Amino acid sequence: MASRPDGDDRGTWWEFAGAEAGEGSLQLAFHDEQVGLRTVLHYETVPGTDVILRWTEFTASRELRLERLDSAAVNIPVTGTARLTYLTGQWSQEFQRTQLDLPRGTFSIGSLQGAPGHAYAPWLAVQDSEAQSAYGIALAWPGNWHITAEAEPGGAVRVRAGRVPHEGAVFLTPGETLTTPDSPAPSARTGSTDSPRLAPLRAAPHRRTPAPPAQGPLQLLGGHRLRRRRGRTAGAGEDSRRHRGRAVRRGRRLVHRARRRHRGLGDWWPDPAAFPLGFDQFIADVRALDLDFGLWIEPEAVSPGSRLHAEHPEWVYRIEGRPGRLVRNQLLLDLGRTDVQDFVIGTLDRLLGTYDISYLKWDMNRPPTERGRPGAGRVDLDAEHVAGYLRVLDHLRAAHPDVTVEGCAGGGGRIEHATIARTDVIWTSDNTAPLDRLSIQYGFLHAHAPHVMSSWVTDAPGVFDPRPRSLAFRFVNAMCGVLGIGADLRAWTPEQRAEGARWIARYKEVRDVIHHGEARLLGAPDAPSCGVQYDRAPDRRRRAQHRASRRRPAGAGARGPVAAAGTRTGGALPGHGDGDDVQRSASAAPRAAVRLERRARRRPDRAQA
Repeated sequence: MASRPDGDDRGTWWEFAGAEAGEGSLQLAFHDEQVGLRTVLHYETVPGTDVILRWTEFTASRELRLERLDSAAVNIPVTGTARLTYLTGQWSQEFQRTQLDLPRGTFSIGSLQGAPGHAYAPWLAVQDSEAQSAYGIALAWPGNWHITAEAEPGGAVRVRAGRVPHEGAVFLTPGETLTTPDSPAPSARTGSTDSPRLAPLRAAPHRRTPAPPAQGPLQLLGGHRLRRRRGRTAGAGEDSRRHRGRAVRRGRRLVHRARRRHRGLGDWWPDPAAFPLGFDQFIADVRALDLDFGLWIEPEAVSPGSRLHAEHPEWVYRIEGRPGRLVRNQLLLDLGRTDVQDFVIGTLDRLLGTYDISYLKWDMNRPPTERGRPGAGRVDLDAEHVAGYLRVLDHLRAAHPDVTVEGCAGGGGRIEHATIARTDVIWTSDNTAPLDRLSIQYGFLHAHAPHVMSSWVTDAPGVFDPRPRSLAFRFVNAMCGVLGIGADLRAWTPEQRAEGARWIARYKEVRDVIHHGEARLLGAPDAPSCGVQYDRAPDRRRRAQHRASRRRPAGAGARGPVAAAGTRTGGALPGHGDGDDVQRSASAAPRAAVRLERRARRRPDRAQA
């Protein structure tokens, strides 16, 4: 939707202006001479997938006001009622698969929080009622966004996806071109959103800077799980050594991550009181244990008591005459400013260049509130912040290609394809309890690939299911993606540590299949059987399967779920929902399966699942 700045000539009447085709690409041009706007619709295939990338370019020949600037609009034919599948949630309960039927009318999801947010993921699938085919649309944009579906008379559903300007409109000057975010549009011709053949609906990270790692690192979170001893760095080293010695040999790729959060966010310098022998010595102590070292940082946050805020108060979002609102005792840096971007890039370069850091977790824990830049005039704050964020990530990938980068925003608050394309792994949710994670990971794998899904074994109770769960249940669930350990291994019994060693060894055997295979979802978390099966392309002769099933033994009560877990290796895997063990076939290639079983008990207070 376009108009003159004064509101005249609101609307567009397009005339076809030409087409240009290339190998795997198509551009269609249209113009409206009276308004003074030229539009080019871009289509590009993603090799090896059923995904088409869509984006749009708007070029003004006079000053214009754009109120709606979608990346793509697709028409999906339906013969009956359109069934929409989308991902909803909240903090610690992200990616809940939700469905509704839309016979007529409009349905819209989105976020105005400066990030995709926890409430909805920028992904939508549409199918023709119960038909065995589905079409999806997503948006590669880590800012404000919307996806809108309109069921129209005559048997069509029109779906639009695009970013939403913070100011409500974007102004273009004569000759200026605005390019919208990519909108991946996957399709699944051989299955529905309830089918195991769901992989084509994942718009795999496109234009990815780093290649998926062949062996993703196992992670050990140190910060708030290990008690740091002040006065000498050996204290932390001793704690890590106890973890390392009492646990198992996980190999060189185990990462020890230290988290630093205090009142000086923005002043990213080691605290001499915490590291009296030097931060480099602390890292050396960790690496002496055959561990890599990682850092957890919040580059967009600044504390009001920090030196950075005292020297550059103009660097935070603010509105003249209004007080700055603190969230978690933080303000938010205006990353749309080039000087702020340069500061963040310089800080990361200094840390990664000075210290032997192999892993970087980028976190963001608060949305913008007083989002303004006094004296800047007409600006597109949301787009400028996104551009700055992506510029920093692109620099990280180019300048520090050997550093593993993890994306996070208070859990799963900033997960979309532009971030995924520039990171190695994504923190899916702050909720690590296995029963809660079943539904989180089930929804996540509808839209994204397992090799970017960080999934950890921790001792933390569930937010919605606080009951203790077996170590087997925790490991099997965490092995569905990129396995990490966030538990206090000193509190584990020798038997638990031995069991953990067996699960880690098992994970290493099937890790390449999980990370590089095609994932198929077998049932839902609330169904009698639920699982994930991974087939390694191209011939699918390697396979891994993680499954959970609900059984009610004769005479068992309806409450008190219990979990049992087992693992078998063989050539044939059980069918979906059959509940049988893995059978062995001498003629078939080696495959791997992990089966998780849930059943009921009479004594819920004693259940250990």
